[in-house]
Amino acid sequence: MTKNTQTTENKVYSRPAIGTSILVLGFILLVGSIVLAISVGAANIDFLTVWRSIFNYDSTREADQIIVSIRLPRELGAAIVGAAFAVSGAIMQGMTRNPLADPGLLGLNAGASLALACVFAFHSSASYLSVMFASFIGAGIGAGMVFGLGSLRRGGMAPIRITLAGAAVSALLSALGEGLALYYKLSQDLAFWTAGGVSGTNWLQLKLIFPVVVVGMIMALMLSKGLTILSFGEEMAKGLGQRTLLTKAILMTVVLILAGAAVSLVGSIAFVGLMVPHIVRFLVGTDYRWIIPCSAIFGSVFMVLADTTARMVNAPFETPMGAIVSMVGVPFFLYLARKGGRK
Repeated sequence: MTKNTQTTENKVYSRPAIGTSILVLGFILLVGSIVLAISVGAANIDFLTVWRSIFNYDSTREADQIIVSIRLPRELGAAIVGAAFAVSGAIMQGMTRNPLADPGLLGLNAGASLALACVFAFHSSASYLSVMFASFIGAGIGAGMVFGLGSLRRGGMAPIRITLAGAAVSALLSALGEGLALYYKLSQDLAFWTAGGVSGTNWLQLKLIFPVVVVGMIMALMLSKGLTILSFGEEMAKGLGQRTLLTKAILMTVVLILAGAAVSLVGSIAFVGLMVPHIVRFLVGTDYRWIIPCSAIFGSVFMVLADTTARMVNAPFETPMGAIVSMVGVPFFLYLARKGGRK
C-alpha cells in the first residue's frame, strides 16, 4: 500500500450504517412531505382523498383534478429540482474544495436565467425542450466566466476569490437579463424565473426533465469514488493515478446538466446546493458515495417543504420560493464564511 493511499484512507471517514439509516429516513420524510404538500393549500384535502385521487383517479371529481393535475406535478417538480441542486452543489464543493460552492453563487443560475431571457426575447414560441437546452448553455457560460476570472492570477482558485468572482458574474448576468426583459417588455414573463418557484409545473415538463436529472444522478454516483479522492487535493489524486483533468471535465458536465435542468423548471434559486451537502457531510462523513445519494434525498425534502411554506405563509397568496430558501440560506452562508475566515 502506497503512502498516498494510506493518507487518503486516513482522511476519508465514512459511516455506512448511519448513511443507510439516513437514506431510509430521508425517503420516509420525502414521501411524508409530498403527501403533506398535496394535502394543504387553498383547499385542504384529507389523506384518504389524496390516496384515492392518486391510485383511483376520476376526472369528474374536483379534488382529483386539483391533486393530479396541479399539486402532484408541482411537488414532484420541487423534489426533482431539489435533488438536482443539492447534488450539483455537493459535486462543486468536492471538485473545487470550496465550502462556499453552489450553482446559484457561482454564476450558473444567473447564466441560465440570462439564456432564458434571450429565448423569450428572440424566440418566444420556443418549446420547453429548447428552454432546457438554453439553460444548459447559459449555465456553462456562467460557470466558464467565474472559473476564468478566478484563474487569472496565481492562487486565484481560492474559495473566497471564486465566491467573489461568482457574485460579480452573477450580478452582471442578472443585470443583462433584466435589461433584455425591460427592452423587450418581458418583465412579467420572466417574473416567475426571477422569483423562483414550481407553480405551473406540468406532466410534460416532468417527462422531459426527469430522464435528464436521472442521467446526471447516475453519472454523479459512478464518479463519486473519484470525487472523494479529488476532494482531498489534485496532487494526491494524481499520485493515486487519477486523470484529474478528465474527471473534472466530466463532473463539470454533470453539474451543468443538473443545474441547467433545475433552473429551466424552477428558475433562479440559490443556497440549496450550499446548505444540503454541508448538513449531509456532517451526518455521513466525507465519502461522496454516501454524500451524493443523501444530498439528493434531503435536497428533495428541503425543496418540497420550502414550496409548501411558500404556499402557506401568506395564503391564499403565494410567496416566492426563492425568498423562503434565501431566509434560511443567507444566515447559513454567513456562518460558513465566518467559519472559513477564522480558519
